[in-house]
Amino acid sequence: MAQLLSRKAPSLFWTMVEGRSVVELSWFYSLRLAMKRLPKGDGHPVITFPGFFASDASTRPMRSLLDDLGYTTFGWGLGRNLIFDDHREESMRELLREVYRHQERKVSLIGWSLGGVFAREIAKNHPDLVRSVITLGSPISGDMEHSNARRLFHLINGEPELEMMERLRTLRDAPPVPCTSIYTKTDGVVAWRGSLQDESEIAENIQVPASHVGLGVNPLVMYAMADRLAQAEGKWKPFAPKGIVQKNLFKKPKI
Repeated sequence: MAQLLSRKAPSLFWTMVEGRSVVELSWFYSLRLAMKRLPKGDGHPVITFPGFFASDASTRPMRSLLDDLGYTTFGWGLGRNLIFDDHREESMRELLREVYRHQERKVSLIGWSLGGVFAREIAKNHPDLVRSVITLGSPISGDMEHSNARRLFHLINGEPELEMMERLRTLRDAPPVPCTSIYTKTDGVVAWRGSLQDESEIAENIQVPASHVGLGVNPLVMYAMADRLAQAEGKWKPFAPKGIVQKNLFKKPKI
């Protein structure tokens, strides 16, 4: 499937209306008490990774909800997500190892946009420490043409060198742990096709109606996320929307 994906970035229209994320944020807080009734967790640790140009502040609402649902959550603790280098990559790996050591349980990783790329790569390095990975609108195809933020990323980090180009070609390969990619066809930053992964017994794609900037607070995303995280360890099953309403809200991708 990956080879058939269009290389186009999102249309200018969807980029210009990303401001609708303010509405999604208002829905999040309006439904905050109701969302406490989402599937409860078993207390296992969860690390969140923010998107490009964002920090732990962006994932705070999500982490607050997950705390209420019974998880032990951690931000990535590296400030604003601007620069990617060996030092930052090692810091993320060390955070995973430290959380695993202290909690004595496998860790779920949630990454928003670029943060989802980091989460998947870390899981590839340490699958024995990771329980599951959930990405939100992440550019996991390995083709940077799918992202409207690619020029700004290159401006800050420089053009990718040969070693990085080799890594980009393997981004589409999912880690050997349960992996869920949540995406939206109305994403104004990352083309939705760039967030699709090849599905398998432990890899799935879930489509939601959302903006890119609103993915981390959209109530439908919170529902899907809670459903995925609440599964018993070692008993992962693909997402199964219930009833006609859910089946129309959470659709399967059509290339």
